[in-house]
Amino acid sequence: MDRRPGSPGSSKRAAAAEPPEGRSVSLARERARVVALLAAEDAARSEGARFVVGVDEAGRGALAGPVFAAAVAFPEGAVVPGLDDSKALAVEVREELAPRIRRVAAAWGVGFASAAEIDARGIVPATFLAMRRALEVLAASGEQPDFVLVDGFPIPSLRVPQRAVVRGDASVACIAAASILAKTSRDAVMRGLDAERPWYGFAAHKGYGSAAHLVALRRHGPSPDHRLSFAGVLSSGRTASTVAAA
Repeated sequence: MDRRPGSPGSSKRAAAAEPPEGRSVSLARERARVVALLAAEDAARSEGARFVVGVDEAGRGALAGPVFAAAVAFPEGAVVPGLDDSKALAVEVREELAPRIRRVAAAWGVGFASAAEIDARGIVPATFLAMRRALEVLAASGEQPDFVLVDGFPIPSLRVPQRAVVRGDASVACIAAASILAKTSRDAVMRGLDAERPWYGFAAHKGYGSAAHLVALRRHGPSPDHRLSFAGVLSSGRTASTVAAA
């Protein structure tokens, strides 16, 4: 596996140069780590599941932009070196892993709920809506999930058997893959919003409440892409009606 900074084998920590024999050991350890991530999927298959899907979200805590979710199903035994929770990976590593995941996956889907839907429904129901949409996109490929592994909490009213896994994005391969697709898909949308309204700096903070974002909110007020129901977004004094007209 390529161990250069920015490759799927690298992390946020810089790796020291390794002799050839050290790289071989690292390859074996990485493969063993990723194989261990398949345990939950293998357990579901041993109980009769045929098509196991992992689901995760991205952007739940942001002040602006949609919340995204992804659903990923791997063929049995598929290994993607470098796979991990998207939050534990450097940006360039996530961006390199995303197309690999799409190539290896038996099926995948991405869905989102808009800022307006978040304000109308609340962030938790909107997040579950994005997850159901991601599953619908995956199912539209022709494969129907018969078991779902979801990060954190079970998806309400899901008609497919499911199991919620705490910290599943760091311990289950298909959930980790979903976290990467959700994150990279949302990041791309936030870069597009940055091109439309560069004064907010969406490309840098992706809509989260960084110091620079809060300063921009005080200076310019919220945009139609902001979540008006979130604390602090309307503290600049602008009302929801003036924002809608902006």
